[in-house]
Amino acid sequence: MSKICGWLDGPNPPNAPLDDRTGLIGSMAERLGGLSDAGVQFRLGGRAAVAVRARPGDTEVCKDGDLLLALAGKPSWADAKLAARAAHTGMAQSLLQAWRERGPALLESLHGRFSLALVDGARHEALLAIDRVGAQELCYALRGSTLVFGATTDAVTAHPAVRPAIDPQSLYDYLYCHMVPAPATIYRDVFKLLPAQYVHLRDGALRTGFYWSMPYADDTPDDYARYAAQFRELLEASVRDATTRDSVGAFLSGGTDSSTVAGMMARVAGRGPDTYSIGFDADGFDEMEFARIAAGHFGCTAHEYYVTPADVAEAIPKIAAIYDEPFGNASAVPTYFCARMARADGRTLMLAGDGGDEIFGGNARYADQEVFERYGRAPAPLRALLNGVLGHLPDALAVGVLRKGRNYVQRASIPLPDRMEVFNHVEREGASRILPERLLRGIDPDHPRAIAREVYGRTRSQAMVNRMMHLDLKQTLADSDLRKVSRMCELADIEVHYPLLDERLLDFSAMLPADYKVRNGQLRWFFKDALKDFLPQATITKSKHGFGLPFGLWMQQDPQLSRMAHDALDALAQRGVVQPAFVKHLLERHRSEHASYYGVMIWVLMMLEHWLAAHPNARLDG
Repeated sequence: MSKICGWLDGPNPPNAPLDDRTGLIGSMAERLGGLSDAGVQFRLGGRAAVAVRARPGDTEVCKDGDLLLALAGKPSWADAKLAARAAHTGMAQSLLQAWRERGPALLESLHGRFSLALVDGARHEALLAIDRVGAQELCYALRGSTLVFGATTDAVTAHPAVRPAIDPQSLYDYLYCHMVPAPATIYRDVFKLLPAQYVHLRDGALRTGFYWSMPYADDTPDDYARYAAQFRELLEASVRDATTRDSVGAFLSGGTDSSTVAGMMARVAGRGPDTYSIGFDADGFDEMEFARIAAGHFGCTAHEYYVTPADVAEAIPKIAAIYDEPFGNASAVPTYFCARMARADGRTLMLAGDGGDEIFGGNARYADQEVFERYGRAPAPLRALLNGVLGHLPDALAVGVLRKGRNYVQRASIPLPDRMEVFNHVEREGASRILPERLLRGIDPDHPRAIAREVYGRTRSQAMVNRMMHLDLKQTLADSDLRKVSRMCELADIEVHYPLLDERLLDFSAMLPADYKVRNGQLRWFFKDALKDFLPQATITKSKHGFGLPFGLWMQQDPQLSRMAHDALDALAQRGVVQPAFVKHLLERHRSEHASYYGVMIWVLMMLEHWLAAHPNARLDG
């Protein structure tokens, strides 16, 4: 993946010698990370600098007078005039011309995976933007009149104007969400762009906005036959377009998405692709059986690996270090070993199935929440009666079906999206039990929920499933899963594409009727029904599982993992990040109550400590 960085100074920049600015932009670019064969190109202006770190042939960086451009990815124009210009002059020059003619409005015609920075030193104007799903990343900070940007916070904080000061609020948000949800980053006043978001600096003022949103339609006619035919055509086209080279493989978990991608690769190529699957020797976590079913069904050349506790222990420091922020999604471990296996086998590109759940209705909570939404549609007098009879039932009387009724009424009375967090570990424990007093003064415990409410409400659709998917496109996908897969592929030195996030599929899914996504409690009803003669029957009927890691169980069984976890949590307490009493409580509950449930928070804290150890310049405010 190519990545960009740079800065734009204000009207009175420091008089840094050219060599110093050259060294600075080079230092920032090196901290972008990237694949092993990536090189750096940069351009300097009177008050600005931009750089791209990319593989040979993937670099777009240019200068035209005081105007500089850095472009990562390979976008395309929807506008025929701009497309013709790009074919004649190149993408970079067409972007510069479009900027002069249209300003930020050029983004409405730009498609595909990209991040870009246009900076004009003479006018002190800049435009930063990323693609519609957030496959590319971009962070920024405004310090005085200096705008600093980069694909990673590591690159941004390499600039002397930006201090790597950890924000206590972001630390709390990480514990709550297991990542730092955009627009914040782990650092104070350093921000991430959301999918389809842009930043425009002009006349000293910084403005953010969205150039695109999912075009959900709530009144689409029911036309199943037409939709099904179109869907299969789009699936095949998206996989064909994502398969840009011969040395390509596919992640194959055995779930609906990865099986669909592998199957379409077989159809496009006329032969089964090389697929890569990870297993676990742990009850309830191993899905290798389903991966083998899909591989056999499509004639794939299957490659398998069983991850061990020793593998996990070896990978933890490397995984924590490659992220520019704390990242607590434990499924990064199997993703890394899968990508590493493919790279060792000579693959240079992997296709991943991420995105299908978030655009076609595949997450279990979509069906679960519909059950609770029925309560809100009941007549107000009936809700008042149920709340009076069941909602405040004391524990002594709440037994059997009465307890279930009370729990239902209490949960159904919480509006979405807050209701989805009732089992959140931080919600259950309380911030005051986890964090020391000095950090509590700097946080708003409602902040993660406020972020979710904004995204949930920022869509034109009134359908619950569309609103929940809109939230998941941002938090589950852009904030977590895409960062997980992209960084683990980078660590394994292999590129990754996401065919199910092709914009044609996004637009198609948005216009489908809402009940095509979840129908009578059945997840991905349309997706599975339209592919029932293509996918194996076992794939169609299997329950939702995910790419989980049995860390909580293995920590009880493996002395090395147990020691690593205890040492990391003790070190975190000594740093003053968490209360020692909470660490003791968490480890005791893990031993005595529910290893998997409490193991999740242990993993999140352990990865935070390893990230802090790998980023010694990061300083905790508060």
